[in-house]
Amino acid sequence: MKYKIAICDDSDADGEYVFNMVNRWAVGAGQVVHTDTFTSAENFLFHYAEESDYDILLLDIEMGAMDGVTMAKQLRKNNDTVQIVFITGYSDYISEGYEVAALHYLMKPVKEEKLCSVLNRAAEKLQKNETVLNFEIGGEMLRLPIYQIRYADVMGNYVTIHAVSDITVKMTLGELEKQLDERFYRVGRSAIINLTQISRVTKSEIKLADGTAIPLPRGAYDGINRAIINLR
Repeated sequence: MKYKIAICDDSDADGEYVFNMVNRWAVGAGQVVHTDTFTSAENFLFHYAEESDYDILLLDIEMGAMDGVTMAKQLRKNNDTVQIVFITGYSDYISEGYEVAALHYLMKPVKEEKLCSVLNRAAEKLQKNETVLNFEIGGEMLRLPIYQIRYADVMGNYVTIHAVSDITVKMTLGELEKQLDERFYRVGRSAIINLTQISRVTKSEIKLADGTAIPLPRGAYDGINRAIINLR
């Protein structure tokens, strides 16, 4: 798989420094990459309007008119698969990364060993996003990438999978669970949740990024919070 990587940093020196490390990672990891550098969020977004196929974004937070977090929020409106890695000289912004499902924060000056580790994680996640489930519905084969699944719930002998559109199939929740990966968590007997879609967890419910509220069974609060922490 070839990865397209964008480095966005208003410092030419910092951008080149990261660019060289990315190339060394690619050689060492046996990966094929195409890397572009941009000196502003606006410059990147202008280019992205024409070529919206980037896989990994290494993004400086403190830039000019548009900061990195604002840019990432705009990007997330129509792209939920690009792996966003923030690069910053300050730790104050870390909490904002949850809003855009940032993969990681790297503190300046970036250490090559740490960057390589994060790039390995990004590559693994991108490979998982290629995993699809196949369902035969109405005499047609439907292919569903698992990253699109927000959650699934069960009623009787049927499971409804909530993704771009809802899909109801005759199967057990356990059968579906076996086809998913560590991004998904079984909540009691009735639901499976995509952990990356969770925006908030209370003692009584799970709130997803799209506003969906899913009841949380008694005693499940600690388990789902551990799962979220372990995933990150």
